[in-house]
Amino acid sequence: MVSRNQSTVALSPKRPETQFPDKAFYMTESLSDNDTANNILGRLNAGDRDQILACGRPRDYAPSEHFFQQGEAHNGIHLIEFGRIRSYYTSPAGREITLGYWAAGDFVGAPQIFGGGHHMWSSIAIEPSRGIWLPGQELKALVYEMPDLAVSLIEGLEQKGKCYAALLQLVATRSMKKRLAHLLLTMADHSGKKVNGHLSLDRRFTHEELASMIGATRQWVSLTLERFEKEGIVARDDSLIVVLDEKRLLEKSL
Repeated sequence: MVSRNQSTVALSPKRPETQFPDKAFYMTESLSDNDTANNILGRLNAGDRDQILACGRPRDYAPSEHFFQQGEAHNGIHLIEFGRIRSYYTSPAGREITLGYWAAGDFVGAPQIFGGGHHMWSSIAIEPSRGIWLPGQELKALVYEMPDLAVSLIEGLEQKGKCYAALLQLVATRSMKKRLAHLLLTMADHSGKKVNGHLSLDRRFTHEELASMIGATRQWVSLTLERFEKEGIVARDDSLIVVLDEKRLLEKSL
């Protein structure tokens, strides 16, 4: 673990090389909703930011190490200084569904940001990450003093609320095939690149990870991507998924 003076910790763009852009990624009904970044401390002046960080407790996390787990006591939030964090829910039967991926400047630990109760889902590092834990009661006291902090937290909760509501709507109203098509379009909107006139998607996610985002199985995702490929909608190689026919993929998602 890296030891740092709490009063000088600051959210910084400097971090280990990562394969992800610095913005959240999650399923949403409107593709444009995924094109936002939420820097909790970004709107604050230097003095307020230093005061908040002086209350924080920084910690480094290795890949696959939990920030917190479902069912644990809820006692505050974790600001993400760098890295990539996956939030997910586990059903009583052991099935997992991914709620979202969160990046630098965001936080995990909603919805009871001031503590109390138990975590309703888990958050885990998927690459080397650093979080700054802000205890709930200290955070609550700071909110009374700093209106800009309150607004930033409300905006963060709004972003997460829209994310989870959209995921619920998609799972409840669309077939798995439509969800997968929608997920590919979301990935294209989030980080796709135009190559030779087609949208190219880096294969950052395994089939198992794609399945977890839409409530499917790895085998089903593999078979459906194979069908999309045979239909000429996508092409695949070892490192890329290329969307050959964006219009037909959109039709598949509706």
